[in-house]
Amino acid sequence: MIRIITDSVSSITQEMAAQLDIQVVTLYVNRNGMEYEDATMDLDAFYADIYDMVDDIPTSSQPSQQLLEEVFEDAARAGDQVCGIFISTGLSGAYDGALRAIRAVTARNIGFKWELIDSQSCGFDEAFPVLEAVAARDGGEDLRGVAQAALDAIERTRFLFTPASLTFLQKGGRIGGAAALLGNLIQLAPVLTVRDGSPATFAKVRTRKKALDKIVAAMKADIEEHGLRDVVVHYIGDKAPAVKWAHEVIEPMLGRKVSVLPVSPVVGLHVGPAVGVAYECAHAISGKLTGPKETLTCAS
Repeated sequence: MIRIITDSVSSITQEMAAQLDIQVVTLYVNRNGMEYEDATMDLDAFYADIYDMVDDIPTSSQPSQQLLEEVFEDAARAGDQVCGIFISTGLSGAYDGALRAIRAVTARNIGFKWELIDSQSCGFDEAFPVLEAVAARDGGEDLRGVAQAALDAIERTRFLFTPASLTFLQKGGRIGGAAALLGNLIQLAPVLTVRDGSPATFAKVRTRKKALDKIVAAMKADIEEHGLRDVVVHYIGDKAPAVKWAHEVIEPMLGRKVSVLPVSPVVGLHVGPAVGVAYECAHAISGKLTGPKETLTCAS
């Protein structure tokens, strides 16, 4: 059997993981001396007072080496193979920790077969390759075929989002204080993305409405050129604006219902309140990766 394993930053819900037989390894959020499991916490309840967190932003932590080794050891002893798809190394050290752990397990279990993939992103931009791996596994592909399905999907996805303000980005050291102050004063509204596994600016416009319009225009252009497989509306903080935007703008444009899901606070608290979309096209999107996708995987 092939086990498909990912981390909680992929934003795959517990219900989806159970239905599709995906094993989710949790990351952790630490606030006021308390540690929360990202995979099981109530994200809407956590985000309810996000604006109160700006002067003391919660921190995050990766799964321990022991936990990761236990996950992979269980698979090895069961005689299963593993396809692991993890958050970008440009955003977290979780992939590197998983690689160390699975190599340690392999040293104790000769013949253990696995492939680990750096998804180059987070949220459902990370989840779409996981879901393609599931479809390949359920379609009878071998481990290489399952991993290849995930790698191919990485080139077909994009994550576009816009923060409500630049304050969290400034507090987290992503931009300077003067730039954040000026940006907030003139209502600068960047559209952010993940390119080559790291945060990047997709566009800069004035006002959040223009930023949302830019996201819609970019997604529409990608769909017209590359087709569409799936889309998720993402949010950080209050869910209501994302639901409203999904119902009034995204769904009428696509002619179909879309899921509205929170982004993991492991990455969301670096951005602050935000709305955006993650989508998978039918064909590769230019500019998502500048290097060969084959470098994104390690195998036994």
